[in-house]
Amino acid sequence: MSISKDLEVGQGLQSDLKQPLISKGKEVILSTDSSSNGKDGGSIWMVLLSTFVAVAGSFEFGCAVGFSSPTQSSIRHELGLTLAEYSVFGSILTIGSMVGAVMSGRVADSIGRKGAMRISGGFCMIGWLAIYYSKGSWSLDIGRLAVGYGIGVFSYVVPVYIAEITPKSLRGGFTTVNQLMICTGVSFAYILGTVLTWRVLTLTGLIPMLIMLVGLFVVPESPRWLAKVGKQKEFEEALRRLRGKDADISEEAAEIEDYIRTIESLPKVKLLDLFQRKYAYPLIVGIGLIALQQFGGINGIIFYAAETFEEAGSSGTVGTISIACIQVLVTAVGATLMDKCGRRPLLLVSISGACFGCLLSAISFFLQSQDYLTDFSPILALCGILVYIAAFSVGWGAIPWVLMSEIFPINVKGTAGSLVSLMHWFGGWFMSLMYNFFMSWSKTATYTVFTAICGGTVLFVAKLVPETKGRTLEEIQASMDSTIASKSKSADEK
Repeated sequence: MSISKDLEVGQGLQSDLKQPLISKGKEVILSTDSSSNGKDGGSIWMVLLSTFVAVAGSFEFGCAVGFSSPTQSSIRHELGLTLAEYSVFGSILTIGSMVGAVMSGRVADSIGRKGAMRISGGFCMIGWLAIYYSKGSWSLDIGRLAVGYGIGVFSYVVPVYIAEITPKSLRGGFTTVNQLMICTGVSFAYILGTVLTWRVLTLTGLIPMLIMLVGLFVVPESPRWLAKVGKQKEFEEALRRLRGKDADISEEAAEIEDYIRTIESLPKVKLLDLFQRKYAYPLIVGIGLIALQQFGGINGIIFYAAETFEEAGSSGTVGTISIACIQVLVTAVGATLMDKCGRRPLLLVSISGACFGCLLSAISFFLQSQDYLTDFSPILALCGILVYIAAFSVGWGAIPWVLMSEIFPINVKGTAGSLVSLMHWFGGWFMSLMYNFFMSWSKTATYTVFTAICGGTVLFVAKLVPETKGRTLEEIQASMDSTIASKSKSADEK
């Protein structure tokens, strides 16, 4: 899964970095409200605390994704797992995540954002304990599946909760923290996995969940959810706790309630409704970007990085620590560049860099297979994979999800997000399951295919993906509608 938000977060449709989210059923819907930004004396400390508690779930997400890389050889050796059994263990996380992501909207709307986070935390803790006490593959898989379900719900509810509690002026920076904490969790697992046994590393996954479960007793529920379910008194109390006791919340409260009424009045859209000509362009862009992202190899490389480095003749420890150091820094840089450089240029640069990294790795594995330049090929493989990870993290991981929140009309945004999310998790499952088998078949061919997919993605972006920087959602929709109309006219003339 994308960790830049693979990771970030998918997983339902996430927010634009500068706009709030409102959930509706399984939907995540962009809000364009002009809510209070806290300038009228509101306190920011409760928002900071609430965000800290919520992103413990994002950190847990990263820990779960990063766990399978440094532990592969030790788990297989201690429990006697075959390559196929370990591949199932690694990939079943995405099956649980897929189920969690599909159910997350309904769960979060039924019992609230805090209630959804509590349930997710419980699943993660049970899962980690099952892995810790495992004596064979079955208990490993059940534990990994439970953790997957928990992080699948987190992938939806954490960014939604953060976007719903933060003032408009701070929303972009606060929602970016979600992605950064996922990357930090991956790096945490990579680094600690080089010095701890796999069972002890399992127990570290309990720490963020304990922090979250305790913290949820202190922080308020999402005011927008409380307003949506008609809890007027609790809604006003929660909003006042977040903005400060002396802040004037009347304007923001009125805007939230008006927006929720507007969303409730929109017609329900079914999955089959997406396959109309008027939605074809955004659907092709959305599904295409996510499918190409997943089949470009990211989950296989992230899930089994240590083993990949060792097969290339490099040190698995050095390789994973290098990824851990690069990933968080580059993701933070990418978040700052997105609005400065634009989505499309940064995406083209990012994918081109990933293509180059895969090409270097393919060349390295080819040299290794020919027993040529044996001292040089491991260094080339290390550099190639690090270039791929850095390039992916700077844009390709996060930008597709930002575009998802911008290119779909508001009335289909939630349904389209569900479809895109399913493609994301399916691609993640397929790649994390099959990567080891592909590498056993031919390392050179595997990375050559990844290179070709990355190259094809560059062409896809250049030809089809629109630029959305500095444009309102209405302007983006008008532009895409005109493109669809012109293509339909051309087709009719032919």
